[in-house]
Amino acid sequence: MKIQEKYMQRCIELAKNGLGTTYPNPMVGSVIVHDGKIIGEGWHRKAGEPHAEVNAINSVTDKSLLPKATIYVSLEPCSHFGKTPPCADLIIRHKIPNVVIGTIDPFAKVAGNGIKKLMEAGCNVTVGVLEDECNELNKRFFTFHQQKRPYVILKWAETADGFIAPKTKSEQKPVWITNPYSRQLVHQWRSEEQAILVGTQTVLDDNPKLDVRDWKGNNPVRVVLDRTGKITSGYHVKDNSIKTIILTENRNSENFEAVFFENCNFANALAKTITEVLYRYGIQSVIVEGGRQTLQTFIDANIWDEARIFKGNQLFSEGTPSPKLQGNLIQKKMILEDELLMFKNYD
Repeated sequence: MKIQEKYMQRCIELAKNGLGTTYPNPMVGSVIVHDGKIIGEGWHRKAGEPHAEVNAINSVTDKSLLPKATIYVSLEPCSHFGKTPPCADLIIRHKIPNVVIGTIDPFAKVAGNGIKKLMEAGCNVTVGVLEDECNELNKRFFTFHQQKRPYVILKWAETADGFIAPKTKSEQKPVWITNPYSRQLVHQWRSEEQAILVGTQTVLDDNPKLDVRDWKGNNPVRVVLDRTGKITSGYHVKDNSIKTIILTENRNSENFEAVFFENCNFANALAKTITEVLYRYGIQSVIVEGGRQTLQTFIDANIWDEARIFKGNQLFSEGTPSPKLQGNLIQKKMILEDELLMFKNYD
């Protein structure tokens, strides 16, 4: 590994500490190197708080070294005033001569302007070190700004014989196909995404909370499809404990406390309509957890980026079949007796 790649890899590692907490901002890591030694590092922790470059510079004990140092940052330093001042200005003010950047920021207010400002100030700027890895780091942020929709993750669990639900149920709660460790992993995933989406039947059958009770982190915004208003106030998704967006054709629905209704047409291009609504709400990522019809709607529209499929060892013999998906298998691993398959959509 080349020396620049080594330090950029460290930037990526640092940035990942902000997964799930930086929305709507991207995850960014920064490292400052002097004479072959890291003298400062930092990452962006939360929107409204200091950016990675600020934290890295603040962590340097001897600021007199900065005019002879190199700052590495996984994403182009910002050049505009938001909730915090421009990081490009901070780098220039501290006279850091060398700036190594992983990838260009697609956000319209930055988009090359940070690099331009640094170069005009006389900085030696290198762009594109571990660019693919830096793009992958902020796949949610990039998809949101470039494709004008959230990053879509599909998730379901299926039995060894290919069913996601049994034919009949005795109680209004989930029938578990996976083990507790797999379920805890799902709660970790929920904490990493901005929203979680389910269809009407999943709510009626399982009455899910859609929270992260088995993991420490932020609860995602709940997004629920309820075309004709079948979901009553007795269901968890209407308990006001978490911000919830309900998509419906029921024109008489009124917002209350933490529950917001959005009227939309379910008859045509539903997946696209859903992502347009979520984009308006500024939601950069959504994990679609069911049911079968909802998942298949996104698959058939080819509006998905990842699929995470658990295969348990149970047999249902009959019931609701699992969705049909064609994708690129990128990872396979075991969680005790559960098999986890990870797919990417490169179409």
